[in-house]
Amino acid sequence: MSSQAAMQKPVLWDRLFERESAPNLSLQGRVRQMLVSAILSGHLPPGMPVPSSRQLADQLRIARNTVVFAYQQLVSEGYLVSRERSGHFVCDSVMQGHSGSTSEAAAPSDTDHPQQIRWDERLRFRPSRQRNISKPQDWQKQPYPFVYGQFDPDLFPTAEWRECCIKALSVLDIRSWAPDLITHDDPALIEQIRTQVLPRRGVWADAEEIVITVGAQHALYLLADLLVNEDTVVGMEDPGYPDARNIFASHTRHLLPMPVDEGGLCTGTHLLGCDYVFVTPGHQCPTTVTLSMERRETLLALARQADSMIIEDDFESESRWGEGAIPALKSLDRDGRVIYVGSLAKSFAPGLRIGYIVAPRELTRELRALRRLMLRHPSAYIQRAFSLFISLGHHHSLLRKQSQAYQKRGAELTQALARHLPDFTPTPITGSSSCWLQGPPWLNAAELSEAALAEGVVVEPGDVFFMNGANAPGNVLRVGFTSIRPELIEPGIAKLAQVVRRFRLRAAA
Repeated sequence: MSSQAAMQKPVLWDRLFERESAPNLSLQGRVRQMLVSAILSGHLPPGMPVPSSRQLADQLRIARNTVVFAYQQLVSEGYLVSRERSGHFVCDSVMQGHSGSTSEAAAPSDTDHPQQIRWDERLRFRPSRQRNISKPQDWQKQPYPFVYGQFDPDLFPTAEWRECCIKALSVLDIRSWAPDLITHDDPALIEQIRTQVLPRRGVWADAEEIVITVGAQHALYLLADLLVNEDTVVGMEDPGYPDARNIFASHTRHLLPMPVDEGGLCTGTHLLGCDYVFVTPGHQCPTTVTLSMERRETLLALARQADSMIIEDDFESESRWGEGAIPALKSLDRDGRVIYVGSLAKSFAPGLRIGYIVAPRELTRELRALRRLMLRHPSAYIQRAFSLFISLGHHHSLLRKQSQAYQKRGAELTQALARHLPDFTPTPITGSSSCWLQGPPWLNAAELSEAALAEGVVVEPGDVFFMNGANAPGNVLRVGFTSIRPELIEPGIAKLAQVVRRFRLRAAA
């Protein structure tokens, strides 16, 4: 069939327009996106004419000039060609270089029997089989999302962040961040972290002692890759942060579980056998308790005695409220034994993936060299936008707003738990953004979370936080409140209590 004959078939451009174009784009951008998609998918093959600008505008019920400008852009990009008095046609060479283009490679015959690849013999380990924190993909659509550390659109500073992104697109700023930084970071962001962020945690560092990472997890992986081998002993809080446990477990066979109580990490002579100790002293993950000053001093003394290092993950440094200023463990470090890991965007937009490491210069030099092998450096544009976000005061203002919101939500959650789940024992909420909750001995938290999800309530079972999953207590939950509006907390806990009552009746039967 000729291309001209093919065009006689009716094309529902309005349906294609709705399906293949993003509604957040301009009309001109949506027309371009629709046509590019149709060309690359083969629905508009090379040489085929496209509708006249008037015809397409009529079908899409938009202005003709919008289509004209879209066609002009597609011509300049090589998708269309304009032929005088004939209209616009799909460029004959448009598919060259695209993976979806027609190739002359012979198709496999029915008699071909490709050899099976034995991936189990090739893979060093299976990270997909590690025990991880998991959240329902549609958690944002649930009415009662008690999830931890996730995006809250009600608190996101849209106007302020947009302002900083626009400012970062000035000519001078572009000349600064557009080149390949190789092993370096944006000096503007480093300076803001050094002078505005770290001093609030009692940490003082030179610019050369700070490395930007793609979130705190990237920071932990860099450290594990550089410092840990299969014989290294790493002490881990138990319960503790599963992703950190999995990162270190992928590098060493020796993870030492360290108990946690109401005072945080239990310090003792068992720590003397560690090469590295991973801790979350600000708000312990997941129990949220704060490591006491006495234990902090003991931990530092033990590290000095054992000639070991401490990796401090200050993951909730941005969301503190209702308590006196508690400095980071790093602020007490006089020997350079504490490697400090922080995050800038976790509290309001974890998708931005901005974290950092504070460490001695000899280590940061190697961290930058290792990071270069992985991804060279995090997005310099995002770094510049975030430096503006801090320097213009938006970051500090956001933290103050979040602290007020989290304090209100924490109070609402505490009252709701006391009212609807009196036989559950919560860890007191003191400045964190989640609650560690222990249920009755008969409770199976994993089954409860599944049943609660069916009622629109999202909570996280706590067994994944324990190193030995087989012996982990089955009656603990983590209940977050960063992503749920305060007026929904009480009805959400009431709904959870209804599910618990069903489980209680079943346990008693």
